[in-house]
Amino acid sequence: MKTIITKNAPEPIGPYSQAVETGGFIFVSGQVAKKPTGEMVIDTIKNETMQVMDNVKAVLEAAGANLGMVVKTTIFLKNMDDFTQVNEVYGSYFSGNFPARETVQVSRLPLNVNVEISVIAAKSR
Repeated sequence: MKTIITKNAPEPIGPYSQAVETGGFIFVSGQVAKKPTGEMVIDTIKNETMQVMDNVKAVLEAAGANLGMVVKTTIFLKNMDDFTQVNEVYGSYFSGNFPARETVQVSRLPLNVNVEISVIAAKSR
């Protein structure tokens, strides 16, 4: 197992890694709208989602991968009413073969954010 660490995404807020690589897969921990500088981006759900996806992208790049290698995503939303806007931004980061995905509403997320996204990427997709 290889631990993935990058300064281009926010540091974990607990005892976990930004990502781990094992068995040909990269497991990216849930990312929130926190810039690598520590500043939160929660002014609009679209901007929040863009920062989340930028963080996911940065972690994947640190692992030698990209969004085109993502096979599975999980989106956690504080409010399902934000689904359409989150989906629009999320979709703009992918092209062609979209990964499998589920989206769930949760009562609360770390740092009181509105969206968190985790992904699994295959090194050989």
